[in-house]
Amino acid sequence: MTDLEAALRRAVRGEVGFDTTSRALTTMDASNYRRVPLGVVAPRDADDVAAVLEVCREHAVPVVARGGGTSIAGQATGTGVVLDFTRHMNRLVGIDPEARTAVVQPGLVLDRLQDAAAPHGLRFGPDPSTHSRCTLGGMIGNNSCGSHSVAWGTTADSVRELSVLTARGRRLRLGQEWAGAPEGLRELVDGELARLRTGFPDLPRRISGYALDALLPERGADVARSFCGSEGTLGVLTEAVVGLVESPRARALAVLGYADEAGAAEAAAGLLPLGPLTVEGMAVDLVPSTEGLPRGGAWLFVETGGDTEAEARARAEAVVRAADVVDALVVTDPGGQRTLWRIREDASGTATRMPDGSEAWPGWEDCAVPPARLGGYLRDFRRLLTAHELRGTPYGHFGDGCIHVRIDFDLLSADGVARFRRFSEELADVVVAHGGSLSGEHGDGQARAELLPRMYGAETVALFERAKAVWDPDDLLNPGMLVRPAPLDANLRFSVLPREPVDVEFGYPSDGGDFSAAVRRCVGVAKCRTTSVPGAGVMCPSYRATGEEAHSTRGRARLLHEMLAGELVTDGWRSTEVRDALDLCLSCKGCRSDCPVEVDMATYKAEFLHHHYEGRRRPAAHYAMGRLPVWLRWAARTRTAPVVNALASVRPLAAVAKRLGGIAGEREVPRLAGETFSRWWRKRGGRPTGGGDLVVLWPDTFTEHLSPSVGRAAVRVLEAAGLRVALPPTLRGPAVVGDGTSRSALALLSARRGQVCCGLTYVSTGQLDRARAVMRRTLDLMAPVLETSAPVVVLEPSCAAALRTDLPELLHDDPRAARLAARVLTFAEALERHAPDWNPPAVNLPAVGQTHCHQHAVLGDAADRRLRESAGLTGELSGGCCGLAGNFGFEAGHYEVSAACAEDQLLPAVREAPDGAVVLADGFSCRTQLEQLAGVRGRHLAEVLAERLE
Repeated sequence: MTDLEAALRRAVRGEVGFDTTSRALTTMDASNYRRVPLGVVAPRDADDVAAVLEVCREHAVPVVARGGGTSIAGQATGTGVVLDFTRHMNRLVGIDPEARTAVVQPGLVLDRLQDAAAPHGLRFGPDPSTHSRCTLGGMIGNNSCGSHSVAWGTTADSVRELSVLTARGRRLRLGQEWAGAPEGLRELVDGELARLRTGFPDLPRRISGYALDALLPERGADVARSFCGSEGTLGVLTEAVVGLVESPRARALAVLGYADEAGAAEAAAGLLPLGPLTVEGMAVDLVPSTEGLPRGGAWLFVETGGDTEAEARARAEAVVRAADVVDALVVTDPGGQRTLWRIREDASGTATRMPDGSEAWPGWEDCAVPPARLGGYLRDFRRLLTAHELRGTPYGHFGDGCIHVRIDFDLLSADGVARFRRFSEELADVVVAHGGSLSGEHGDGQARAELLPRMYGAETVALFERAKAVWDPDDLLNPGMLVRPAPLDANLRFSVLPREPVDVEFGYPSDGGDFSAAVRRCVGVAKCRTTSVPGAGVMCPSYRATGEEAHSTRGRARLLHEMLAGELVTDGWRSTEVRDALDLCLSCKGCRSDCPVEVDMATYKAEFLHHHYEGRRRPAAHYAMGRLPVWLRWAARTRTAPVVNALASVRPLAAVAKRLGGIAGEREVPRLAGETFSRWWRKRGGRPTGGGDLVVLWPDTFTEHLSPSVGRAAVRVLEAAGLRVALPPTLRGPAVVGDGTSRSALALLSARRGQVCCGLTYVSTGQLDRARAVMRRTLDLMAPVLETSAPVVVLEPSCAAALRTDLPELLHDDPRAARLAARVLTFAEALERHAPDWNPPAVNLPAVGQTHCHQHAVLGDAADRRLRESAGLTGELSGGCCGLAGNFGFEAGHYEVSAACAEDQLLPAVREAPDGAVVLADGFSCRTQLEQLAGVRGRHLAEVLAERLE
């Protein structure tokens, strides 16, 4: 233990982390930069913060304050001690509806403040797109803005008082009329009044540099306001009093279509006199689909408010009349508005990929110019991109003249980094020529601070340095930011990654087969740190259960990044730090769809586990549950299911078996079916009947051995819809599709009996060699099916997802894998596509339950929604993950997290269900979790429909 660590542990009541994992999780924010800290401290209160500052001052170690870690300019990283305010100092201290103020701690997430203010008809004005995970401390440090800044300004406009600790331990209460000013600050300002009155651009989004002009006497000498945007370089915030604004009772959204982004930009300023709440812009190259949007190549999202929906709509329609548009749309439905806003909020992630899949990066994320000059600036910006052979997709706060953009810089080669520097220098000059600010929202950090002399001139920048010296004479707080900055092309986070592709098992088709590129996908947007998931969202259940960064998708990606870098995590695939972080990943695949950059942590986990245990003994659960299909087939062939069930019902025997198998003691072992689905099928005749389309029903492991009632129900419904149902062949060699076997003597002599399997349990436990062998065997069996046009209907969503994604990505060298993946349909998709004229039986009951996480992430549930609606099943299913997630919830040590995931959305939804509601759960894991934690029987949709066929 170092002297610094020991001293901090003696002085601080909060957590002190100098271990590899703690440091690795904070090497990066959402920027291009990476710095390795000495350690991380999670202070419990202001006294802890003071103790940290005292110890670090004695050891001459810098201190960096960090909130949600979503900063895009590098200011939330550092080489000293990082203060993590999100763990303890994250409370809403109080709210005063009459005064319209709130008292907050720096680690409070913005949405928690909004939730508390909403019942009073109030809200905090600024709302960055990261509102579900950014913190008030970070917003004050960056002077954040958001989409409603045309109405409610920046964070500085909402700050009333700030409690701050200086690096030398002074406790200050900052406010107006020089309240809390450190000694020497007033004298500094009094000597530079002329410069402060003339040297700062008059912009709604001037975030760059220190806001020293807020200290002018005619502006109230507001020390709190001048502190906003100082990026943790002047003092450490411990508490804030912030103002709230009245939230409109009703809102409408006018979506205005223009021919191109320049047209939209030029129109934006003209709409401001109408008093809109937002004027946001976005071009077509950032929108995954234009469905639901008016015609055009670019759009303005103009939100209006009112006391009633009619009043809000009237104001939105007035905006449409005043705007010269190609097409327009007014939306008053809150759900429709949320859908449209989600496109905008995810832009910071989706913009990191060009249409061809190549990478794009921040760096010039938020320049701002006077709104009236935005059109001209965008044209010059596009010309500069073309001159440097770069591409980017501008979007953002057109009403404030602030543009966000990710650019396809090559930050992996020396030539590419040199081009990044040249472009940055030239773009800074373009911004200044248009009277703009290098930063209009996210701060200067390392990305732009070096270029501040181009905006302010050398003398004003020297004034910034003098102001920093007044506040922090020892340069202890976040050095290298704003003043005396590090070069903008130093400390790039990509420089430590291997230059040659890493040898891996999956194909990573979206990343050119490069695992490093896959890991680079995580840019730190941190949507995985959202504690409440809107709608049917899934990501990230383990983070919501634990609140630990290491158990978020971003945290795991950071550890994988450091594993590849080899500086902090030095033992590569054998890393215990990475293993432990991945241990609580449920492999729910939620990040594959919910993460704006489509990080696929389930695949990365399987890849890691494969290499980590290669040539070594695995955990018992990998043998017990990873090879579940083997054990279940053995029980079926020996017809010992009744014996197994009887033994499992004897508690002492079951306890021993669970201990040996690495199964959580709290779990009940599911009962095996007395008759497998396939055996029932053969007894029934084993051949398709009827004259409709042929569909091949996949006998997945769970349906086959644990819940054959689902398979029997599916057969009844599919046949009632007029389809001919067959099972896959069980003999390799020449076979007849439709009878599940082959009757020819030649085939019986030359073929080997087998059973199809998607390989899911092997993939989820990282047994990729075995998974590959099982999948190839399956493809051999399915060869006759692939020669037909028959779809493959899979009832278990996790197995369907494995066939759609894991199969072609693991067997990327076998063209049959992609052909089979393309055939896979869910139960509802099969009915919709192959029996479009069939009407399901009327159920006419409310439905509750949960959309399976793999279905949400990989398969989609649009067909299921339509089928439920046709059957009269009303109500929305919840999002999230049930928490059992295949083998995860059964593994020893996972029970508490598994149960917490179920309590997040699924169990509350079931408890609140109306009388007579149908509990839907298409996944075996979901049904098992419901039964074991709530005593509720969930049913597959096929079972519900089959029951009503009578």
